[in-house]
Amino acid sequence: MIDEKIRNIIFDFGGVIINIDYKATIEAFKKLGIDNFDELYSQANQSNLFDDIETGKISPQHFINGLLKLLPNGISPNQVVHAWNAMLLDIPKSRIELLQELSAKYHIFLLSNTNSIHIDAALRTWNKISDEPIESVFETVYFSHVIGMRKPNVEIFDYVCEKHELNTKETLFIDDSIQHIEGAKRSGLQTLHLTGGLDIQDVFS
Repeated sequence: MIDEKIRNIIFDFGGVIINIDYKATIEAFKKLGIDNFDELYSQANQSNLFDDIETGKISPQHFINGLLKLLPNGISPNQVVHAWNAMLLDIPKSRIELLQELSAKYHIFLLSNTNSIHIDAALRTWNKISDEPIESVFETVYFSHVIGMRKPNVEIFDYVCEKHELNTKETLFIDDSIQHIEGAKRSGLQTLHLTGGLDIQDVFS
């Protein structure tokens, strides 16, 4: 299924490596009192508050305070964090083992739109099932809130490719969000859209 010319693979994190349920966070915030949270945040469209934390423009505390302003009195910061992290599910150990196998054959990288609240929780999940830290599996890990850029903007794909001198014709980008796939295509990358229940283990089996 993977073209023989591929030498490098850039993986998305959420929905590709860690299982994600966006509806779980939407429902969690509805229970806290934001009835229209699905209008504020979704996989495809985000308000500025979410964009800003994903690009590191605001601190986690600023983000939490921004959400608290939308919530009824009496909601605690911990409740906000718990609701925000509700979308994060499990990381199958078999996926990590697959990535370890692929790292021997390809140059593999991680490129994720994320934020420090989510990534702290996600890495705790990773570390519970893997003896190897995520940085040792991928050649380099790129998180949007650290580098100040986010998908689907072409600049983030260009940044990764230029930094590692990757030939885009030999580089595959794998993501579950179509807008990110389209952004990667504009930068010249080869792409694979994980959709319809397709799993990376299916792709590389």
